[in-house]
Amino acid sequence: MERKETFSEFSYKRIDLEEVKKKIREITEEVKQASSAEEQAAAIYRMNEVEKEISTADSLVYIRYTVNTKDEFYVKEREYNDQISPILEEEMQKYNEALLHSPFRKELEEKFGKVIFLNLDLAMKGFSPEITGLLQEESTLQTRYQSLLAGAQIKFQGGQYNLSQMGLFMQSQDREIRKEAYEAYGKFFDDHQEELDEIFDQLVKNRTEQAHRLGMKNFVELGYVRRQRNCYAPEAIADFRDQVVRDLVPVVCEIKKTQAECIGVDHLKIYDDSFRFPDGNAVPQGTPEEIMEAGRRMYTEMSPETADFIKMMFERELFDVVAKPGKATGGYCCDIPGYGCPFIFSNFNGTAGDVDVLTHEAGHAFASYMAEKHIDLLSMHLPSMEAAETHSMSMEFFATPWYELFFKHQTKKYEVSHLEGTLNFIPYGCLVDHFQQVVYEHPEMTPQERNEAWLKLEKRYRPYLDLEGIPFYERGAGWQRQNHIYASPFYYIDYCLAQTVALQFWLEIEKDWDQAWVKYKEFVKRGGTDTFLGLVKGAGLTSPMEDGCLRSIAEYSGKWLEKHKI
Repeated sequence: MERKETFSEFSYKRIDLEEVKKKIREITEEVKQASSAEEQAAAIYRMNEVEKEISTADSLVYIRYTVNTKDEFYVKEREYNDQISPILEEEMQKYNEALLHSPFRKELEEKFGKVIFLNLDLAMKGFSPEITGLLQEESTLQTRYQSLLAGAQIKFQGGQYNLSQMGLFMQSQDREIRKEAYEAYGKFFDDHQEELDEIFDQLVKNRTEQAHRLGMKNFVELGYVRRQRNCYAPEAIADFRDQVVRDLVPVVCEIKKTQAECIGVDHLKIYDDSFRFPDGNAVPQGTPEEIMEAGRRMYTEMSPETADFIKMMFERELFDVVAKPGKATGGYCCDIPGYGCPFIFSNFNGTAGDVDVLTHEAGHAFASYMAEKHIDLLSMHLPSMEAAETHSMSMEFFATPWYELFFKHQTKKYEVSHLEGTLNFIPYGCLVDHFQQVVYEHPEMTPQERNEAWLKLEKRYRPYLDLEGIPFYERGAGWQRQNHIYASPFYYIDYCLAQTVALQFWLEIEKDWDQAWVKYKEFVKRGGTDTFLGLVKGAGLTSPMEDGCLRSIAEYSGKWLEKHKI
């Protein structure tokens, strides 16, 4: 078998704007002139190759830029891609329009499924040439925020650390060190308060103007269109958030009460929030290389499909996981369609998050690998993001039988804190989403009013948490550390919906791992060929927005945690 290139050998070819525009126009004309569904289908496949070319170039730039935000070549290429993206979108709109008005739409829906047309319709609503300049400005502002955070160098206890690397100190067994770490972390944001407020202020005004130019009342409506919400409306999300407050927040408050007792504090300060056990949180036992090796063994043993997947990931060197200066924060999985593979990026910092991000991003990567094998069209590979996040969050639970490879004697600790963390996250995710709704419904808010709105919502979703003593959090600016609020508006609720479905997979795993895996594999294999709610129903699970879904999860989880108390 011939050897495939490794990631460092992947060749980047800059998108030639005029050449790609010409290709898109030619294919659009073919769609218009087609005299049969077969001819239009052939044009769709040709456009698929163009989309692969654009997506591959975009992914390689994004990965190589985030791996080293100081790489001048990829800094410039990212700026170039940000500038041409709206121009290409303008050309794609004409193609989308030709497809939407196709006299052969019924036959095409039978061949490719209805979702492709649902999404084309949303793409049409979410773009007009009138907003090209605004989209370019929005991209520039997003990059400015990301670069600001990536450049953070925090002096702490004689060393210098980026934001990701501070995570280890923020979970220290020593409460004073935790507090000092939170102060040092928050001070970076306090020192850049003016710039962070200015960037966000401009983003809110920009996005609101985009919505107005597209004939929408505010950016909430446009945000839902952009996130491909093709099977539910904002009202359903508002109802879901209410259910979280009613059914899940009381369980989380109990979890946090247990946590406070366990670590010996009267009530939880912000710097106690992620510290779970008096002798320290569960941490991976081993070097980054050993953690990766444990990951390789886990996926090799998990199933024949995951064994093939992980073999490819290692052979082609599709990981960059260690935190280093100049590297962007966070973790992600990115598809590189021209090379038929995904890439995993993260920032290992010695906490359990290293394993979370490995299993989570590998869930995305495995889904990408399966889509590549089973689905022809690139636009159908990826479902809307609630379904995509279900892939990753469920994978965290499917890894349960292999936790011991990573945590050794601390496995029980990790299993308990992972479930608790999953439950704790959903109210926080709803807080982020609710905050964005308030902000975009009131774009005239001042920075101080936004902070006040955040603090008010903190009390609704995280009533157990005391923010006093750390100026950054106390003044209500904690939201500024959440990359998604700046870079991916209205994305965060996708995590909450996905987490609710992932918890249903966990309930299935509790009964029978093998049967649960069969359901999960089918869910993943379908990629983006159905809506989120269609995929959930197809897996025999319940819509997270259905009344009672969260209540049953919360009740079972509460009993499980009581039974597995440490």
